[in-house]
Amino acid sequence: MDTLSLIKQPIEAELVDFIDLFNRSLNHEDGLLCTVLNHIKQRAGKRMRPILILLMAKNFGKVSEVTQHAAIGLELLHTASLVHDDVVDEAAARRGQASVNADYDNKVAVLVGDYVLSTALLHVSYTHSEKIVRYLAELGRTLSDGEILQLWNIQNKEITEEVYYKIIERKTAALFESCAAIGAESANASAEAVEAARLFGKHLGIVFQIRDDIFDYYDSEAEIGKPTGNDMAEGKLTLPIIYALNSTKNTEMLVLAHKVKAHEVTRNEIEQLVEFAKTSGGIEYAERRMWDFHAKACTFLDCYVKDENIRTALQTYLDYVIKRKK
Repeated sequence: MDTLSLIKQPIEAELVDFIDLFNRSLNHEDGLLCTVLNHIKQRAGKRMRPILILLMAKNFGKVSEVTQHAAIGLELLHTASLVHDDVVDEAAARRGQASVNADYDNKVAVLVGDYVLSTALLHVSYTHSEKIVRYLAELGRTLSDGEILQLWNIQNKEITEEVYYKIIERKTAALFESCAAIGAESANASAEAVEAARLFGKHLGIVFQIRDDIFDYYDSEAEIGKPTGNDMAEGKLTLPIIYALNSTKNTEMLVLAHKVKAHEVTRNEIEQLVEFAKTSGGIEYAERRMWDFHAKACTFLDCYVKDENIRTALQTYLDYVIKRKK
């Protein structure tokens, strides 16, 4: 059995129900909106976030209609945020497919993103759970907060790990955090268990983002969908280069790092920074930090997961996030 099949195994039937409900939630009879929503449905990805919600619900009880509508709400909120992010980033593609704004235009992308967001709110209202509604509302705020913090950080002269973690906790980890907490909450887990699930999701999400950031230091555009140094080309400094700069105090490289933030860096200078991060131990440091958070996440499995199949699925999920190649 391959890795993704092993992760899905305890919730195969429930995942089929989720996909059917998700696709129906984006059905529309009218021309342009129907076309764009079908475009969005075609780039669904691996469904890693809803899978986490379903696994958490099953771990603490069962996957119910509440779970399914909560999962739809979260996945649609995430989808809407990606459509809007592509407009902000002026991105031409996502997951190897043309972005909505590239295939249509910014006006269509913003309006369709709003439509998807409203559909997310509709589905989360079907849970009739004030806590789940609050989780989703807070998630929307947190994702926006993370994007704005990232924009502010480009202007910030300081280069610190503290701000890096604040950004990835709000932009990426918050999604996994909400998935795990919402899944547990939908199964009526205790407040203590919901909090433990939330922390599991947070640590898993941090691992996910650090792994993504490490990819950017290697030339594998065909495999992972972005060229080496793409983050720096967008003004972002991630953990490997942050560590290298702060541990060596190399003034020449620091000048180049500030050029990154000012969007004045050349491709050759980005290549210098990438090589500097590698030779100064930045990749090894980032990998150590990933494994630190992986270990923290594993404590949840030891304390709160009794079913062997679910434990195997969650452990495989966690290992997949840290060991994946793209």
